[in-house]
Amino acid sequence: MNSPIQYIVEGGHRLKGTIEPSGNKNAALPIIAASLLTEHPVTLNNVPRIRDTETLVELIRSIGVAAEWQARNRLAIHAKTIRAADLDPELCARIRASILLAGPLLARCGELTLPPPGGDVIGRRRLDTHVLAFEQLGATVTASDRLYFRSARLKGADVFLDEPSVTATENALMAAVAADGTSHLRNVASEPHVQDLVRFLVALGARIEGIGTNAMVVHGGATLGGVSYSIGPDHIEVGSLIGLAAVTRSPLRIARAGIHHLRSIRMGFERLGIACQAEGDDLIVPARQTLKIQDDFGGHVPKLEDQPWPAFPADLMSIAIVTATQCDGVILMFEKMFESRMFFVDKLIAMGGRIVLCDPHRAIVAGPSRLKGALMSSPDIRAGMAMLLAAACAEGVSTINNADQIERGYERIDERLNALGAKITRVPAR
Repeated sequence: MNSPIQYIVEGGHRLKGTIEPSGNKNAALPIIAASLLTEHPVTLNNVPRIRDTETLVELIRSIGVAAEWQARNRLAIHAKTIRAADLDPELCARIRASILLAGPLLARCGELTLPPPGGDVIGRRRLDTHVLAFEQLGATVTASDRLYFRSARLKGADVFLDEPSVTATENALMAAVAADGTSHLRNVASEPHVQDLVRFLVALGARIEGIGTNAMVVHGGATLGGVSYSIGPDHIEVGSLIGLAAVTRSPLRIARAGIHHLRSIRMGFERLGIACQAEGDDLIVPARQTLKIQDDFGGHVPKLEDQPWPAFPADLMSIAIVTATQCDGVILMFEKMFESRMFFVDKLIAMGGRIVLCDPHRAIVAGPSRLKGALMSSPDIRAGMAMLLAAACAEGVSTINNADQIERGYERIDERLNALGAKITRVPAR
């Protein structure tokens, strides 16, 4: 286990320069898992070297897969043989992504035992959609303190997900690729990281139609080979950097930002009075922003809400809330997916933020507020990054405990932001 750490952040510093987002964490994790579908070597480039990917690599090694970091962000995987052994409960408990091994291991071994997956404590994260998808593809799933998956033979099917869950979509895709026959997957997620996984599967040799839509057709049973594949930029990190530039009034160039995936994110920040400019595949965030919340037509209080892709992503709601505290006006923030994600706002209120938490899903933010440095603790990846934004624009010094959570999703974020002019000191927790 890694030792717990703190970030000590000196606020009030403007940033300047160019930063490139890391590879998408939520694409890297299912793609690492999907590498187990083939017996041939796979090389993955632009893999974020973060705690979650490190843990998943350790987990696949524990079942006999050869996995080696050939460079900082290049990972070589060769799943020539896999042991149909129980997955390590301690490793599974560290990350939610352990559930993504269900599809590949069911395909390769015909069975697996899955201890409870870990991950952020942001509300109930049901596994029912995964179970329903596997059952429709011919597997049997039983549960006690663990989940037991069995299937002598996966078969193509017409699969309808009861919710557009990202990880359930990814598991269904991986299982359908290995199944005999054609599968129609409906009501599936279509986020950029899901699209990245599908492109990786196609590069392996899979035949999939409907990339980027909520209905995909998978022609299963294709022979899969090896491939060298590069993971796309993390649109959530790009959104986090937009918010950071805005609250610190800083000019930033976000290089190779994946502009084609940023439309809803840019629209969401425009509602807060933050305009960005595209220059090729770079995104420019000018220092001069109005930071004025845009009222709805007729002068009504506006609302920013998350919805399934391609709408504004749930993982940026925490960032948007902090950003709104520095904007002029009133806005209702509506987080629909997770009933505990907004509970971090009490830390912002203690710093001076003018926020009313209406219920677990809604908060009213009135700005601008002068935030003051404080002692905080990161409850999850996204709230932790949001706290880092708050600390960066606050007066004085803030200490963020449990900063390990931030590093589960953002690679070397302290080093990269310090290179732009931030003042973040990373120290062991006391």
